[in-house]
Amino acid sequence: MKIRLLLNGKKAGLDTIRQAVYSLRSQGHFLEVRVTWEAGDIERLVAEAIADGCDRIIAGGGDGTVNEVANALMLSPLASRPELAILPLGTANDFATACTISNQPLAALQLAATGEATPIDIVSANEQYFINMATGGFGAQVTATTPVQLKNFLGGGAYTLTGLIQALNFQPFLGTVSIEGQNYDRKVLFGAVCNGRMAGGGQELAKSAYINDGLLELVSLQEFPASELSLVINELINDDIQNGQYVKRHQATAATWQSAEVMPINLDGEPLSTNKLTVKVIPEAINLVLPTGCPLIKV
Repeated sequence: MKIRLLLNGKKAGLDTIRQAVYSLRSQGHFLEVRVTWEAGDIERLVAEAIADGCDRIIAGGGDGTVNEVANALMLSPLASRPELAILPLGTANDFATACTISNQPLAALQLAATGEATPIDIVSANEQYFINMATGGFGAQVTATTPVQLKNFLGGGAYTLTGLIQALNFQPFLGTVSIEGQNYDRKVLFGAVCNGRMAGGGQELAKSAYINDGLLELVSLQEFPASELSLVINELINDDIQNGQYVKRHQATAATWQSAEVMPINLDGEPLSTNKLTVKVIPEAINLVLPTGCPLIKV
């Protein structure tokens, strides 16, 4: 098998990565390495790997690198796409973590070289794609430099929500969600389109999401008064509540959000601002190397 590692240039000098690559080669695996330097390199390197007949591409980096590789693979016909594996090297590694891919370089590379590939879904979002999750509104403003109290909003830290929204003077986005022919007017503080389960550094937003079921998990938090905080907490924690008063959950193959105001959106770490987002699941678009018993695979 011809395998090529596309490595985020910021990680190329790490001794642990070099030693893991040398160790894998010593085991008889044909592993080539290409390193990124600037924007656009991933798309070019994926095209080169396909032209060179690579069987498998390893995305070496964080969620953003995985996103870039997935987007580049989608530029080629399905029959010519190499299999995808992941070497998690980012700060969060939300998708790899949810897939239970090891964050130890050698273990991750051994899986990448010897593991079985499974067809998984990917999601189109306007002219782009994402493999894990799109978040919009309040959640898309959560970054690595944001205080931990704010990032906890994406997890179970709902008890801080009212104070945080007041401190930020955050206003909801007014718009319409269209899901399978039904329109819903919403005042959205936060929304997520989930193919995977995790965002925000390991916080589960969609515990029942699978990456091979042909469905998206749609989650949104509506504007609410401070007096309803306990109800909001209950609806956030209990994801079996499909259609609460303030937390709305849907399963669908496609959906559209439209608003008068531009909303900040995050596609697996890649920023996007738009007032109209159309998402659609593309079943079995990429063959992804996964550990045996991966919890994101529906059997």
